[in-house]
Amino acid sequence: SANQQKGASALTPFEYEGTISAGLAKFTSEFSLASTPERVIERAKLHILDCFGIALASTTFDFAQRAANAIRGLGGEGEYPVIGYDMALPVRDQALLNGTLIHGLDFDDTHTDGVIHASASAIAASLAQGLRFNATGAEVMAAYILGVETSARIAQAANGAFHARGYHPTGLVGIFGATLSAGKLADLSEKQLQDAQGVALSQSSGTLEFLSDGAWTKRMHPGWAASSAITAVALAKEGFKAPSETYEGRYGLFNLYLGEGHGSDLGMCTAGLGQEWELENVGFKPYPACHFNHSFADATLALMSQGMTMDNVESVTAFIHPTQAAVVCEPLEQKRRPQNAYDAQFSIPYIVATTLKRGHFTLDELDPEALNDTDALRVAANVDWQEDPDTAFPRYYSGKLEARLKDGRTIEHREAVNRGSDANPLSAGDIESKYWSNATRAVSQRKAELVYDSVMTMDTAEDVWDLARNLSLAT
Repeated sequence: SANQQKGASALTPFEYEGTISAGLAKFTSEFSLASTPERVIERAKLHILDCFGIALASTTFDFAQRAANAIRGLGGEGEYPVIGYDMALPVRDQALLNGTLIHGLDFDDTHTDGVIHASASAIAASLAQGLRFNATGAEVMAAYILGVETSARIAQAANGAFHARGYHPTGLVGIFGATLSAGKLADLSEKQLQDAQGVALSQSSGTLEFLSDGAWTKRMHPGWAASSAITAVALAKEGFKAPSETYEGRYGLFNLYLGEGHGSDLGMCTAGLGQEWELENVGFKPYPACHFNHSFADATLALMSQGMTMDNVESVTAFIHPTQAAVVCEPLEQKRRPQNAYDAQFSIPYIVATTLKRGHFTLDELDPEALNDTDALRVAANVDWQEDPDTAFPRYYSGKLEARLKDGRTIEHREAVNRGSDANPLSAGDIESKYWSNATRAVSQRKAELVYDSVMTMDTAEDVWDLARNLSLAT
């Protein structure tokens, strides 16, 4: 059924000799936009557009200014323009800040099977290296696509286990796809690409501890992955010796982080490469919040259409998979009273209550007025959760809400497949509307149009300097 994780055996094998990192290096080396179906190229443009719109919107938030100040203060000025700022930075700093801006609002796309935001680090690394090596737009797009194709597979091989152990795959695994993106643009040989992955293994990181107090650290994970990827590539290009069993080794990615008997499907790391396109399984986010919440926001709207209101609701129960609940329902008392916007984005009680109060959930629902809304907090205090025996997780982030009303009635609604995923997709129009809404929070309509045009013609552009300048506020 659609709920079952698809295994490597179901996909076209990718033929290679040696270790997994050798296989990924071979794929990277051989890959080009010419071998990519047109539908995948057009979809890639929408993903890149989505990333850039979110990054622009991020610049209106406090975390972004603090990150920009810190990073510029450390490395000083450089030649690579930053999204949404009147500044240019050294190449790694630019990748670090851009990757942080793309993921900063938790509004960027998600590969659901891998539970990974692969686009953020892949496009941050690809844009930075594309500028550095004067690559064509088509080469940068190809690097981005192969970054997502590889990271998504590596993350998916763990079958949700990275999250269960407290790691954030967006950082932990994103670095490998970003390294292949960055290495492709640096024109590395297959051996050097293999070495670059080996170096990346020692820089791979990302903890979910931010969940304990709404901390900002998750935001920088893909930026760190992109920046570290550029370092790994530079070392490999100079012949810096690195381990070859990056993924399957005794202390490789899977055995080290997941421990003995982890049951990962390592064949998944390469299965279907160049034949099946994981980019098509990356879902766009309709809501600026953790993806695990989205079905519950939609279920709230559905219950409102069944007559649930702020005044007649007694209590609400969310039915959810425990791995998801650990992120968006626990600790329950804290989730019912988020301390800041980031906390709120990882809270089902908050999102259910706020959607019920306001009839929608946008970036405006993360401002202080919304966070301190006593009516919504009163409802949130009566939201709890139970394990969902019918969950589709991790294939889809399904969810069911059951509401008990003051008149004694119980109403319920299940979202079997979260909106924005491959089986319940947003339209191109939806994604473009989201872009305009996000971009124009920070820049003029005219500026947003320049970025839009640059992305939509990226595959024929001679370089990505015009794109980078259009994204930046530098004159």
